[in-house]
Amino acid sequence: METLLAIHTRRSISKVRPEPIPRVLAEKLLHAAVQAPNHHRVRPWRFIVLSGDARRRLGEVMAQSLLNRQPDAAPATLEVEANRPLRAPLLIAIAVEKPTEAKVLEIENVCAAAAAAQNLLLAAHDLGLAAMWRTGPAAYDPQVKRFLGLDVDQHLIAWIYVGYPEAEFPPPERPGFEAFTTWLE
Repeated sequence: METLLAIHTRRSISKVRPEPIPRVLAEKLLHAAVQAPNHHRVRPWRFIVLSGDARRRLGEVMAQSLLNRQPDAAPATLEVEANRPLRAPLLIAIAVEKPTEAKVLEIENVCAAAAAAQNLLLAAHDLGLAAMWRTGPAAYDPQVKRFLGLDVDQHLIAWIYVGYPEAEFPPPERPGFEAFTTWLE
């Protein structure tokens, strides 16, 4: 697929089939992700790939962390939270390393990891996979971060859900650049 076509036709797709994504395809997504630009070549992105039962275990941690934050949460609400990681057969969490050198700015690391996430989404589209970028309260929760092997002060910027699309989806309609652009000459 040509780059501009991929950019203009990629869309977030949440309705996916349950069959697993082969590891070779997951590795292609990750290989595309790490091609992202990053200042000072620090490669600040970290990927945690969850499939199979790992998604269920993450869901248990997410539900428990929700219960810790909201002790009066209804059982149905906790069940919804526990099932979030099961929305797709492959879940890739994208985290950001904290800078270790004074010349490296935290915002640049976050931007680099976001560029890696976009590369991953475009690669999924190119491979005929459905993907959706999500976050939500669990992405900021210390208990969830510890489960993923992250430090509590690390940014978890994305949950990327990946699967085979349930159906064909038309390209999204998006606004043009004009409303968001100022030209200075």
